[in-house]
Amino acid sequence: MPTYRLTVEYEGTRYSGWQEQRNARTVAGELRRALGEVAREPFELAGSGRTDAGVHALAQVAHLRTAAPLALDGALARVNDALPPDVHLLALEPAQHRFHARHDAIARSYVYQISRRRTALGKRFVWWVKRPLDTAAMAAALAAAPGRHDFVRFAERNPDPEASTLVEVEAAELAEAGDLVLVRLVASHFLWKMVRRLVGALVEVGGGALAVEEFRALIEQPGRGGARPAEWTAPPSGLFLERVRYAGDPPLAPLAAPVPVTSPPAAARAVPGRAAPRPRARPGRPSGPARRGRGAGPRGRGRRPPR
Repeated sequence: MPTYRLTVEYEGTRYSGWQEQRNARTVAGELRRALGEVAREPFELAGSGRTDAGVHALAQVAHLRTAAPLALDGALARVNDALPPDVHLLALEPAQHRFHARHDAIARSYVYQISRRRTALGKRFVWWVKRPLDTAAMAAALAAAPGRHDFVRFAERNPDPEASTLVEVEAAELAEAGDLVLVRLVASHFLWKMVRRLVGALVEVGGGALAVEEFRALIEQPGRGGARPAEWTAPPSGLFLERVRYAGDPPLAPLAAPVPVTSPPAAARAVPGRAAPRPRARPGRPSGPARRGRGAGPRGRGRRPPR
């Protein structure tokens, strides 16, 4: 079957997550409906992974398998015309026959935005934390995340008791950007709610309610009692699926805010331009005062006398 790689961005605020559901509005459901403009059912549509209700994506990846090849000329525009304004198909391109969006992915990266101030314009894309945050302590705690660990303390209970809770975290970063504190996590896969609970625990560290050593113990000694990260789960509004990486893809760009929040707003940079050329007079036709002939000059002068 012909196979295609899709790259999708979306604001997850109005959706019950990515995964198609029978009685709920989802991103994949909207995408399937719009793809009907260029592909005939039945076709296979599957994403690189699920995002929860309210979570956003800068570049979710999905694969599409169709019974017949698609006419790609104009297909991207037709699909986007059929999508709601908070879902946008960035790319629709042919892929290898066996390409699988989930199985072939080698890494996924998430970015979480914590806002240090109330924002009217960015509230759907941040978690506003009112208390002061010690970002140095947060960064020290986050340094324990990279490596292969059992993140059972940060995972939602899995109905499958045999499912592994071991995760290889490739990288973990914390940065400040304007009024935002950004947290980026990169791993081959993530457990359900793992990123949001890690961020929630980091905020407890930044606010002074949890010591750096206690945070590290949640990762390095998961069987030890004590703190319960489920109680600190960060809201979905600040979470973005940033990238899904495959073999041969370029590395991640430097960490940056998906939706910046600054006080005051960053000044715009003027774009230099060239002055518009003056219109040239047509040959044989005088321009300006000379065109008025004998009546040239200020009004009231040189007028013809009444007959």
